Amino acid sequence: MSESIQPEPDDFALMARVRLSDETAFRLLVERHQRPLLNYFARMGAFNHGEDLAQETFLRLWNYRTKYKPSAKFTTFLYTLARHAWLDHIRKQNRFRLFRERYREEIPVFTDGGLGRLRKNIDIQAALARLSPKLRETLVLTVQPGLSYDEIAAVLRIPVGTVKSRVFNALATLQEIYRDPSA
Repeated sequence: MSESIQPEPDDFALMARVRLSDETAFRLLVERHQRPLLNYFARMGAFNHGEDLAQETFLRLWNYRTKYKPSAKFTTFLYTLARHAWLDHIRKQNRFRLFRERYREEIPVFTDGGLGRLRKNIDIQAALARLSPKLRETLVLTVQPGLSYDEIAAVLRIPVGTVKSRVFNALATLQEIYRDPSA
């Protein structure tokens, strides 16, 4: 008597269950996509906030579960939510920086726990940090989760030609950086 091994349900099947508030299906989606999301946020420069941003993304996924329509790949939807969480995080950081600059109150000095030294040793991350946010975001979506140009265009809400141009420019800039590290 042989036991049949059930294949893992795909993301669409899991989302259909999550839509009905199935927490087990949601947990499977989180386990499946948490590491790639953490990598995405790290590549976007959110070193200290990656876990919070991933959690925010999954919270948004849960909240939007009834609105989800499987018209594109699940990862396109997920990275759209992740991008919105990241942009909200950037806005909050900018508001805090403006507040700090305006009021110049004594704010305790924060330490990065040695991450600054670690970042200097990670060449690719330093190079990505030197790209403009638009180029970095497009390149990270291309490489990290491996989204297609069409999927990236859907996530960023820009034309596919713009995605191709940004990827080309990002790679050209990185190539220049590695040719001349002092640039």
